[in-house]
Amino acid sequence: MKTLLQTFSALMISAGLMTACSPSNTQQNATSEPSTPTIVEVKKVAITAIVEHPALNAVHQGVVDELAEQGFKDGEQVKINFQSAQGNSATAAQIAKQFVGDNSDVIVAIGTPSAQAVVAATNTIPVVFSAITDPVAAKLVPSWEPSGTNVTGLSDMLPLEPQIELMKKVVPNFKSVGYVYSPGEVNSTVVLEELQQKLGAENIKVEAVPAQRTTDIPQAAKSLKGKADLIYTSLDNNVVSAYESLFQAAKEIQIPLIASDTASVPRGAVAALGVDYYTLGRETGKMVIQILNGEQPGNIKPQKVQKLDLVLSAENAQATGLALTDALLAEAKEQAEKATSEAVAQ
Repeated sequence: MKTLLQTFSALMISAGLMTACSPSNTQQNATSEPSTPTIVEVKKVAITAIVEHPALNAVHQGVVDELAEQGFKDGEQVKINFQSAQGNSATAAQIAKQFVGDNSDVIVAIGTPSAQAVVAATNTIPVVFSAITDPVAAKLVPSWEPSGTNVTGLSDMLPLEPQIELMKKVVPNFKSVGYVYSPGEVNSTVVLEELQQKLGAENIKVEAVPAQRTTDIPQAAKSLKGKADLIYTSLDNNVVSAYESLFQAAKEIQIPLIASDTASVPRGAVAALGVDYYTLGRETGKMVIQILNGEQPGNIKPQKVQKLDLVLSAENAQATGLALTDALLAEAKEQAEKATSEAVAQ
């Protein structure tokens, strides 16, 4: 009897062990362990512009589109925070401090005043500037070589010689150039100094009229009546923001506008030889991606956009008492037709 009981107990123990070690039970135990969720790190990209106008808006959009195309979509891999300073330098400083306080992974600063505010606010967070005429004169970087700091970016600096050649084609034998500008913008004063130097060498006078606020621009332009054969506009953010009112003044005094910003042609300029600001934004976005992928901004050389586009408007020329030659129109026929139709639509 004892032997039978011992045998039966041994069989039961053996069966229990087999059940405990069965594959199904092992799988059940394995699956009962909680799984570790995959954590995706969302990078914070802050973008600020000194003001909103077509050129700077194009830069902003170009940055966002380049990031998305390369796998950094807003709301997924990155969180993009855009803020405009609305043309106010004090607001630009406040935005810069906020972005620094948010511990942004990269700050993109569009326009010289915004870039200066951001660079003044941090020496650790990577800063990528864009649409800056002269980042060295603006004291954003020490030179055009890799800065070794937290700052790099792209410039929209234009060689003035082609601009002067365009002036000669639009208004042959001109003797004076009007220049409406904001004295507080380094990008504008740098262009003014270079204009005075290069045009002065050809005995062409530069009539410079400062305008502190956008509301001052129409009157500043009207003061050039009888003093200038044409008005040249750089990417002065106040001036570009008020380009429609500048055009109205130009029509009243019958002086054509020549711009360095192609987006100003549909808004009233007769001609522009300049960079494509959307392309500038895409190139800026590529720099941001380099930094998000681990590159140090101080190792990235500041760059200038090399390609220039010629855009003309026969409609705007006529409105300011000018006729463009067939030879000039032939240089940018497609752009001329597009710009003219846009100007008429407005």
